Amino acid sequence: MSQTQSKTGTPIEAVLFDLDGTIVDTNELIIQSFLYSLQGIVPPEFGREHIIPIMGQTLISQLQQFSGREQVDDLIAGYREYNLKHHDDMVSLFPGVIEVIPELKRGGIKLGVVTTKMRMTTERALKLLGIYDYMDTIVTLDDVENAKPHPEPVEKALRALGVAPERAIMVGDSTVDIGSALAAGAFAVGVSWSLKGEAPLREAGAHRVIHDMRELLPLSGLEG
Repeated sequence: MSQTQSKTGTPIEAVLFDLDGTIVDTNELIIQSFLYSLQGIVPPEFGREHIIPIMGQTLISQLQQFSGREQVDDLIAGYREYNLKHHDDMVSLFPGVIEVIPELKRGGIKLGVVTTKMRMTTERALKLLGIYDYMDTIVTLDDVENAKPHPEPVEKALRALGVAPERAIMVGDSTVDIGSALAAGAFAVGVSWSLKGEAPLREAGAHRVIHDMRELLPLSGLEG
């Protein structure tokens, strides 16, 4: 692996990843967890098409929007009950992740995860799927005052890595990922396999939308 000129126009020292929907396919687990926790709360016609557009926001925010309630502790408990019970059977890596992350690491790129999930379930997924040890920093909902799209999560990760924002890529499947990256001054990359589609990511200001994980290698200035 050799370093070349990054396709971002600036030498890249770090790549940050959102977790759910970006490198770890938890889409069906998340949808089913919502449907389980909202039984008897939402109309019968409520379904995945209502859930998908705001996936990526914090759990409490999503449940408040879906239920129309301010107090959702019981719904959070139901969501987590289902999610934890079925977690290990319903999560997997998206294509290319297990190949590209080690290549980035071998190329001298620092890696991190920036997510709106709790640390417990974040680390559980990363360890289960064999990519925990590649991460130099992990910033979860438990670690910040302000979740994405606020810049704080991305900024915190970059401080931990000692990398300037303009030398970092943030990869995500949600508009909140793009918003946080842009607000922090990082290069914002969306993924085309987002359930929300490419258009919202481009409209949110993504500098690039990738269709294959391997596109991150030239973006980071690496080539085989």
